[in-house]
Amino acid sequence: MDPSTPAPALARKTYRIAGMHCAGCVGSVERSLNAVDGVEASVSLPAESATLTLTRDVGFEELAAAVEGAGYEIEPIADVDRGEAERSRLAEAEARSREARKNMWTAWALTVPAMVWMLPEMFAGVRWPSPLVFDLGVTLLGAAVLAGPGGATLRSAWRSARGRTPNMDVLIALGAGVSVLTGAWAVLHVLGFAPMIMNFAPVGAMIAAIHLTGRYVEAKARGRSSSAIQALLSLEAPTARVEREGAELEVPTRDVAVGDVMIIRPGEKIPTDGVVLEGRSAVDESLATGESIPVEKEPGSSVLGSTVNHSGALRVRATGVGEDTFLSNVIRLVEEAQASKVPIQEFADRVTAIFVPVILVVALAAFAGWFVVPGVFTEAARWASGFIPWVNPELGRLSLALYAAVAVLVIACPCALGLATPTALMVGTGLGATRGVLIRDGAAVQTLDRADTLVFDKTGTLTRGAPRVVEVFATDEAAEGRVLALAAAVEDASEHPLARAVVEEARGRGIPFSRAGGVEARVGMGIVGEVDGQRVAVGSARLLREESIPDEDIAEVERRFRDAARTVAWVAAGGRLLGAIAIADPVKDDARETLLELSRRGFRTVMLTGDHEAVAAAVAEHLGIDDFRAGLLPADKVDAVRQLRAEGRTVAFVGDGINDAPALKAADVGIAVGTGTDIAIEAADITLVQGDLRSVLRATKLARATFRKIRENLFWAYVYNVVAIPVAFLGLLHPVLAEAAMALSSISVVTNANRLRRARL
Repeated sequence: MDPSTPAPALARKTYRIAGMHCAGCVGSVERSLNAVDGVEASVSLPAESATLTLTRDVGFEELAAAVEGAGYEIEPIADVDRGEAERSRLAEAEARSREARKNMWTAWALTVPAMVWMLPEMFAGVRWPSPLVFDLGVTLLGAAVLAGPGGATLRSAWRSARGRTPNMDVLIALGAGVSVLTGAWAVLHVLGFAPMIMNFAPVGAMIAAIHLTGRYVEAKARGRSSSAIQALLSLEAPTARVEREGAELEVPTRDVAVGDVMIIRPGEKIPTDGVVLEGRSAVDESLATGESIPVEKEPGSSVLGSTVNHSGALRVRATGVGEDTFLSNVIRLVEEAQASKVPIQEFADRVTAIFVPVILVVALAAFAGWFVVPGVFTEAARWASGFIPWVNPELGRLSLALYAAVAVLVIACPCALGLATPTALMVGTGLGATRGVLIRDGAAVQTLDRADTLVFDKTGTLTRGAPRVVEVFATDEAAEGRVLALAAAVEDASEHPLARAVVEEARGRGIPFSRAGGVEARVGMGIVGEVDGQRVAVGSARLLREESIPDEDIAEVERRFRDAARTVAWVAAGGRLLGAIAIADPVKDDARETLLELSRRGFRTVMLTGDHEAVAAAVAEHLGIDDFRAGLLPADKVDAVRQLRAEGRTVAFVGDGINDAPALKAADVGIAVGTGTDIAIEAADITLVQGDLRSVLRATKLARATFRKIRENLFWAYVYNVVAIPVAFLGLLHPVLAEAAMALSSISVVTNANRLRRARL
């Protein structure tokens, strides 16, 4: 094997990562895991997880050593179904949110007295009741904030610094810690052991308190980001009523096994995926499709776990439990999408990887500049002091240097930058999951956002995929019933969809037909057989010629059928033509309206089909499709997609996700259209649960809305840092305001991402 060729993946595993707070943390964890041989890691901050692609058998101890060496914790996900694992994660997140809330209130309980105590000194220059008591008191309060509720931040900073992968906690710890240390210095000055310095200890307490407040609000906002998955989980049925040994038993849903027969009464939730054995009812499948109209179910219909049975009692055989249910697949898909990387995020990742070390250098430069050449900076400070109340150029050189350095440390935070993309992606994928749009890879969101060409497979995508007889044509010598009976007798031996349509039509009309003998399928032409002593041929005009059957009069009839987008099956018996059967695959009810709306939104639409040119032309004209290509094999569809991409177009291919798999993979983004449990989740980048084409429109709206939020978040995160850091460097930004702005930037990014939940799809 070429050494440059990546080794094939043996497994994909997901682990929980604890202790991450910012994009720098994500970068540290990723670098540590990727340094392990045979591991390719993608880490998600909002999901607090790492998805690993393994090319060799890597033990958990090896992974733990790498992550813990960087200052974080890694935990395997319990071997339970996805629903249980997700509920466990949400419970842990809720516990951390409560802990963050307690830390926030404790910090403010210590900070507010320090702030009030420093007011007389700020406005009247009075350190009450004495300089020593004042400096010692506010210093102890500031130290208590750092050592108590801020202790986790200090420990995180120490671990990351020790592992030589400094994160944003290093900046906060340095900013708040240096501020509190100035208090200790001020106490020594009062005692006569050190030169004078401004006591910034209350400022350090406020920095820590605001930081902890931002952490709490951010944690709450992240919880709202995963509300879509929480909503899905809340719909699960806790118990199931099953038939065992002739009796009905109520058991926990997790104890249902494949093959168990479940009894679902009206108004109850269906415990797990299955197939209806008895009964008819309407089932609310809105959790999977986003559509509120119930779906009619009858014997043979598939049902999804957690959906609601409305009108009638059902007996359902369980076909999927635990990890194999539709809901578990949705959760897995969302988790993978949230952990994946969007291409636009790569630049942000490169920036955040060097962000903390660069800011440390900038803060050191600010301190050195103010301390070594203060004249260069104090002139600007005197000018600004006329309209910025917190700027005081009369402070001592050391105080001014620390003031600027601390402001740089706390204003510069990669949190907003790191949260900008993954938080919007988390909300978008969760929203899509509840609307029947399952996004497998985050990169698909960006690709679909810039796609300009939508390529559709015809059969099963634009059409119903279930051909039916729409007209029977008979010559003067034969009746329609005889044409249909002879055709059905031969076609009954075939499983071809067109053959089944003929047989079902005959049965639907109540026309009896004999069993054919000596049936022989002619590839690409039709089928022949013996019926009641006559040789019967059913198929194309080419088959008629092969059977030496006169076909002088068929051209006009065939043209009429083809112009109406119908497939023609000629029927001949005893060496003469008896008639023809017109079969059509009707277009979906919403196809024309959806395609016209997509065109209005700027997409070029193309249809690919293996059907005849005339049929394809009729369908394309009816649906308002810009271009089409007919008579294609699967390999030809791949070539057509590649040709469009070679023209500079960004192509999204929409197909059924199974026989269109090569074209789905060849496109920039593949969209698989499916229904219920039959969807081919692994076949495309995006899977649409419903078979209707409105879901394609919904997917494009979701991609554009999600990526619009990503762009907005990245813009504000970059602008905030570009503007704020120079202002802090010049000593014009109070450290407390700097920390408040830093916390607000992260909160605003997460809040803006959550606004995506209100998008109209």
